[in-house]
Amino acid sequence: MTLIRANSILPARREAIELHTADGLRLVGELSVPQEREPVGALVCLHPLPTHGGMMDSHIYRKAAWRLPELAGLAVLRFNSRGTESVQGKSEGTFDGGVGERFDIAAAIEYAEFADLPNIWLVGWSFGTDLVLKYGAEPGISGAILLSPPLRFSTEAELAHWAEFGKPMTVLVPEFDDYLRPAEARERFAAIPQAEVIGVEGAKHLWVGYAERILDEIVQRVAPQTPVPLPDSYDGPMTSGDASAYADRTVAAFADVPRDL
Repeated sequence: MTLIRANSILPARREAIELHTADGLRLVGELSVPQEREPVGALVCLHPLPTHGGMMDSHIYRKAAWRLPELAGLAVLRFNSRGTESVQGKSEGTFDGGVGERFDIAAAIEYAEFADLPNIWLVGWSFGTDLVLKYGAEPGISGAILLSPPLRFSTEAELAHWAEFGKPMTVLVPEFDDYLRPAEARERFAAIPQAEVIGVEGAKHLWVGYAERILDEIVQRVAPQTPVPLPDSYDGPMTSGDASAYADRTVAAFADVPRDL
């Protein structure tokens, strides 16, 4: 058995993909699926604010793509929204403050559906949670998981729409979040009766040191047949990503972000 570390890459079938938006942009992405079985569920990952380092390679999503196909039988679709760049490449277009990004999330959901991925869940982190709340209540979606929601771009009407949509939602809120902490989150998300708000003790907005907890929470909801906590070691072939290439710009970029962002 070999210890699973931050840059450990477990077996999966991984494919660089392009998403094509209705307004004519090409977005770079990746689809990771289990190597030797059909997926039991799929995650469509929406990253943090790209103007402050958010990207498809932000650490939670990178680790999800590197671990969950093998450990939990999940497909992981992650992509750079318009104008966003990472080691995987740069998507066309420019950041649009959550407006034009409606076409990005639509293209990602459409790709997942055309690929016949089962049990599709949206996973939004920070800015990505606003995209889920604004545009994610689509018929093919089984549920949503929100990480560190700031509720910066979402409206009360959009929360009410999710309430009517009725699909399950889990909201993970760091105890020491810079924007929305657990007590306030419970008040705000009361507008969505099916939303389960979970405060995570000791955590901050970027979940540094909490990736394993987040992955366990995701697996519990999307692949409940998989025991958690997930194993911290693996008996099989495993490679490592380049730590310097995958340096997480999000952590550094958010270090001095004012609370009203």
